[in-house]
Amino acid sequence: MSNLSIAAYFPFARMKVVRQNAHLGIEHPGTQIRLEPDRRYRPLCRNCGAAGRVHAWGQRRFIRDLNVGPAMTLLDVAYRRVWCSTCRVAKVERLSFADASQRITHRLARYLYELCKVMTVQDVARHMELDPKTVKSVEKHFLQQEFGEADYDGLRVLAIDEIALRKGLNGYMTVVLDYLTGRVVWMGEGRSMETLNAFFAELTAEQKQGIEAVALDMWDPFINRVRHHCPQAKIVFDLFHLVKAFGEVIDEVRREETRQAANREDHCYIKGSRYLLLKNRQNLRADERLRLRALLAVNQRLSSVYVLKDQLKMIYHYRRRGWAKRALDQWCALAADVDHPLMRRFIGRLRRYEYGILNHCEHQIGTSPLEGVNNKIKVIKRKAYGFHDPEYFALKVKQALPGRETTTQSG
Repeated sequence: MSNLSIAAYFPFARMKVVRQNAHLGIEHPGTQIRLEPDRRYRPLCRNCGAAGRVHAWGQRRFIRDLNVGPAMTLLDVAYRRVWCSTCRVAKVERLSFADASQRITHRLARYLYELCKVMTVQDVARHMELDPKTVKSVEKHFLQQEFGEADYDGLRVLAIDEIALRKGLNGYMTVVLDYLTGRVVWMGEGRSMETLNAFFAELTAEQKQGIEAVALDMWDPFINRVRHHCPQAKIVFDLFHLVKAFGEVIDEVRREETRQAANREDHCYIKGSRYLLLKNRQNLRADERLRLRALLAVNQRLSSVYVLKDQLKMIYHYRRRGWAKRALDQWCALAADVDHPLMRRFIGRLRRYEYGILNHCEHQIGTSPLEGVNNKIKVIKRKAYGFHDPEYFALKVKQALPGRETTTQSG
């Protein structure tokens, strides 16, 4: 009979291996280890750690541990209940390798968490032959330890946007980003005033006062709450959302021109040109540039809105507020010549949110970093086939986007 022992693989404090059984079948190899308390040591209270006297004995079977090679390892653990004179109650003794209420050891839990960094919960569960709920519970526990306590110190510049997780009004989550480091600071369900109230409620008065600028899209509930909680902060509206909103004007003008085309040739030129008009000029292929040039040559109205799109972007190139204001006034005057109700509405919108556009001269920020963050968030969601636990989802995002160590100046 072999005298080989695998006790060295179980160096658990105050415990000793008293028996080992190995089943080395090809399909389901397994190892069963019997552990008992080392009687040379007095048992410790699980709550306070004080030494106590043995009150009773118990046994916990089938605690899952790290595999030994390909073999699944199960522990049968004899333990003592301790009468603690400090806590004045009988508790299961403190075990160094597992919690008395859990079915897996600490080191297996850590291994599962490391696997979850590169694999989905379902993949880890299949690989380790565990219930996916167990794997998720383990990962969430470690995520809460590492990312559950939010750090709001040193926040100066924020970017706030929402991401759609599913269809419907309730399918949004609001994302708050530390603009200078790229760290996801906070996530909450919805995109309403109450959502941002929940975020600002977690900040102290000093932390709110330290916020210098906030990049937003032109969403009134967010604007309202930032002004309420951080009246000193400069609100900066993002160029991306501004151009996107003007793209809707261009598209409506294009559809109207298509309907009103004088002949079939003009109709063919205009129809199907949506992305030619909305694409950035530098992203057009050579054949697309030729087609766009021909389109703008035959339709004055589309030519006007296309030029206005490029001039709108130029407003964000100015670094002096007076020059940016002059450029914005000139743009609105030129845009007024395009007789269309959506254009008039867009001009009114620019005038209403003019302050946030001009604030870009002082703080060259926007929500464009959040667009990249949103793409990563969608990948996380897609890998998990959706999340039904918003808290768990937010922790996963914070883990994936911890931010940079160094910061840069905002303006």
